[in-house]
Amino acid sequence: MPNPNHPLKGSIIAVDPIRAIRDVRALKKLLAASQRDLALFVVGINTNLRASDLTRITVGHVRDLKTGGSFTLREKKTGKVRPVVMNKDCIDAIQGYLASRPGATDDEPLFRSQRGSGAITPITLNALVKAWCRAINLTGNYGAHTLRKTWGYHQRVAFKVDMPTLMTAFGHATQRQTLKYLGIGEQEVRDVFMNSIG
Repeated sequence: MPNPNHPLKGSIIAVDPIRAIRDVRALKKLLAASQRDLALFVVGINTNLRASDLTRITVGHVRDLKTGGSFTLREKKTGKVRPVVMNKDCIDAIQGYLASRPGATDDEPLFRSQRGSGAITPITLNALVKAWCRAINLTGNYGAHTLRKTWGYHQRVAFKVDMPTLMTAFGHATQRQTLKYLGIGEQEVRDVFMNSIG
């Protein structure tokens, strides 16, 4: 019997980015007790990796990286090889996490399942993000894809990264697709009408 809560084939389920920096900080504080969860969250919101790629990072990919360092990963969805650049927040979170795993070998998954030595799955990541957001009383629809969207949202809104650059980073075909993906297009158009001239 099919799951009645499962979305229909072909339907689109949109998740929200975490828009407020105070909520990002609240989540970091909440996750500070778990080095794995903190590193997973920090790397997720500081890269634009899909859940299927985030969960495939190995210890060897990141063990010796410094701020600004990168490794390459073949995207599961597109099959494209792409560089993944790590900023200071990523490196700090990863180093803190790896310090708690002194015997970790290079071929081990970076983000291990708590039930075994395998990697956490995108389904588990989805459940974790939902639980984290509920724990700080965020309203909206959140899931694994929230991490990737949060990266894009803040690149555009806080750092003013131009649309062609974001479009390329996400691998989108059009700027409109990127604006829709980030959920900021309509608000930006509306804000234009609030600009007073003269």
